[in-house]
Amino acid sequence: MASKSGDGRTVCALEFTVQMTCQSCVDAVHKTLQGAAGVQSVEVQLENQMVLVQTTLPSQEVQALLESTGRQAVLKGMGSSQLKNLGAAVAILEGQGNIQGVVRFLQLTPERCLIEGTIDGLEPGLHGFHVHQYGDLTKDCYSCGDHYNPDGTSHGGPQDTDRHRGDLGNIQADDGGRATFRIEDEKLKVWDVIGRSLVVDEGEDDLGQGGHTLSKITGNSGKRLACGIIARSAGLFQNPKQICSCDGLTIWEERGRPIAGQGRKDSAQPPAHL
Repeated sequence: MASKSGDGRTVCALEFTVQMTCQSCVDAVHKTLQGAAGVQSVEVQLENQMVLVQTTLPSQEVQALLESTGRQAVLKGMGSSQLKNLGAAVAILEGQGNIQGVVRFLQLTPERCLIEGTIDGLEPGLHGFHVHQYGDLTKDCYSCGDHYNPDGTSHGGPQDTDRHRGDLGNIQADDGGRATFRIEDEKLKVWDVIGRSLVVDEGEDDLGQGGHTLSKITGNSGKRLACGIIARSAGLFQNPKQICSCDGLTIWEERGRPIAGQGRKDSAQPPAHL
């Protein structure tokens, strides 16, 4: 069973490559991470410049802590706290203006999926955030279809029983336009969303409570600003070249390079309400 922190969040493992040349480098990394809230354990291997962190923090925050020691850090992969690969995926988002981001999906347990990432270039404030039915970007974000909703339910918030499976609520962009987030969800499963798309919207999702005609359909969160196909990732401790794409869906390396396959393209028609 995956371990939980005091605030109820599930612990996951993050593996970083960090530039380290001596024992003082190792000591600096240990001191910085072990004193941070949300970090449960740290393993540092000087010989291969590896840092393995058991944490409930978003990977971007852990990377910032590592780089605060004056050393470059690169996220190599992520996995469950037991280092088991239950499924991993990644979406590279691009959109209007300078909007871009990377969002990772990790199946922490058979019941719980972690969605974490960073998106830059947004207007400060809340933005609707959803998994959509199709991995089809032929008409930008408007060929992604509706929210992923295999159960035929109404739109709602991520904590609602009656909601689309793709309803992830809102992400918050700071004054610099960056949204860093870590979401745990018990309806989404990595194996169900691979090949679909992830979309961030212009406005705040009202979580189905706004009273607008689109409230129970989209959360009335406005136009689609950025999107990307959710593609299988190698995950932690795996060589992506050893994974086959026998289902025809896209496979990506952790750094976002496509290896093979396509997204789900069951329909190229935009939703009727757009």
